[in-house]
Amino acid sequence: MTEIDPDLPVLVTGGSGYVASWIVRYLLEEGRTVRATVRDPHKPTGLDHLHELSRAHPGRLSLHRADLLDAGSFDEAMAGCQLVIHTASPFLIGKLDDAHEQLVRPALEGTRNVLSSVNRTGSVTRVVLTSSVAAVYGDTADLAGRDRFTDADWNTTSTPTHQVYSYSKTVAEREAWTIHDAQDRWGLVTVNPSLVLGPALTTSSVSGSMTTMGHFTDGSLAFGAPALKMGIVDVRDVARAHIAAGATAKAHGRYIATAEVVSLLEIGAVLRRGFGSRWTFPRNEVPKALVKLVAPLGGESRRTVERSVGWPVKFDTSRARGDLGIDFRPVEQTITEHFQQMIDDGLTGASTRRR
Repeated sequence: MTEIDPDLPVLVTGGSGYVASWIVRYLLEEGRTVRATVRDPHKPTGLDHLHELSRAHPGRLSLHRADLLDAGSFDEAMAGCQLVIHTASPFLIGKLDDAHEQLVRPALEGTRNVLSSVNRTGSVTRVVLTSSVAAVYGDTADLAGRDRFTDADWNTTSTPTHQVYSYSKTVAEREAWTIHDAQDRWGLVTVNPSLVLGPALTTSSVSGSMTTMGHFTDGSLAFGAPALKMGIVDVRDVARAHIAAGATAKAHGRYIATAEVVSLLEIGAVLRRGFGSRWTFPRNEVPKALVKLVAPLGGESRRTVERSVGWPVKFDTSRARGDLGIDFRPVEQTITEHFQQMIDDGLTGASTRRR
């Protein structure tokens, strides 16, 4: 049971990110003082949304330079904080030049560096870590013979050469629990969201979430979509879950954050209902054999297709709903509002608003 003093500052790592930006906003709206780490607080672009939040909440948001791969760089921003929300970690999908350097190393070393700073900062009593359902399972085939994934499950099938993003999230979260278990001053809570969608506070975020929705505008799904099912959760609910995980005294362990499970084809149907029958919205599922044939062209392995396409997936979210009090938004609302923002930001090549 950890009581968090609302008058003490909260540190949010990766503060300009997709999820982190909403966390910062909601904390400020609750009257909290926030310290957000970014790689360069003085860069001319990409931080406009944080500067706007700072102007709207004078004296309560400060930006601090820190880098996941720079040991000790989080110490100064963390001093005096009781709650640390560590969101900073890359989410990249598709073809990568060096998956280890782009995903595994920053996720794992970043977790070590942030938690090393926590160990050196006596004021910290709770850490909330952004993990993922990718640390719960690697391929949807992992569910075979079972009803649903729970927070007790761990991904045991991803490797440095298979589902590398999932592997990076798994090793980073496991390392966090190892570091936590070696001490007894601060508690750790993880939030494990599925695919995060919904409106962003900035167009500068680089995320697999944006890449996924981009496939519904770039024509890559025009001839059909793989029979791939996935959990989806709204970015605003994920942010709320992090804040609740920090503020709820009884919060502990891992919390799966998922609203619903849908397929790529069902996402296309939602978009047609909201925005009309565009040629880029898929209307049929592509045979699995064809998906396997072309998978390497998109940066996916045929093994991934074999073990993920055409398999069901389901999650137990009772702990997040119960302990954290999260009432997840309907997926249709999330998808529709996400795509509308893409239109408003000029990212779809169209200007039509939703129906």
